[in-house]
Amino acid sequence: MFLDFQTLLFRAPALLIALTIHEFAHACVSDSLGDPTPAMTGRLTLNPLAHLDVIGTIALILVGFGWAKPVQVDPRYYKNYRADMRKVAFAGPGANFLLAFLCVLILQARLHFGIAQSGLASQFLYWLMLYNVWFGFFNLIPIPPLDGSKIVGTLLSYRAAYLYDTAVSRYGFWLLILVCYTGLAGRLIGPLAQGFLSLSFWAAGMIF
Repeated sequence: MFLDFQTLLFRAPALLIALTIHEFAHACVSDSLGDPTPAMTGRLTLNPLAHLDVIGTIALILVGFGWAKPVQVDPRYYKNYRADMRKVAFAGPGANFLLAFLCVLILQARLHFGIAQSGLASQFLYWLMLYNVWFGFFNLIPIPPLDGSKIVGTLLSYRAAYLYDTAVSRYGFWLLILVCYTGLAGRLIGPLAQGFLSLSFWAAGMIF
């Protein structure tokens, strides 16, 4: 079912920003570690068009959730493969969490200064906050090709990482479908997202 215009008005741009900042962060960190691949492939940019995936964009329009093209990186340029790979992998979710916290700060500031919380800006900030939190935690699920699998792989011994990769990678797509279809993703992410937002609003409240 197509989403109504009002829903698309807020959710589609919010998700587009979350996807873009996520991929841009991967590209930035890899570039800072000496990898020219993101720049050479045109991914070192905040232009959403550079990160859009055709199928992911169609899904965004149809159901309000989609995905972007993964940023290509070349770990051969890293000085410390495991540590640097962790930095690149966490950069995407980390950027999402940072943007979500910034949304919380702005919402809290608007409340502090008596600005109406029911306007268009507040609705957009609300969806931007939610999408970034959920997208950040979703990508930390340790199932390939999500960022969480790359982080886990660098924390295991080389043999364990190889066994993990060979055992899970071939079934990654189907595992993700299973996790999403059964609602397990929501049950896992829900409490984490709620905890993050509660802590963020508490911190923002201490500032304002």
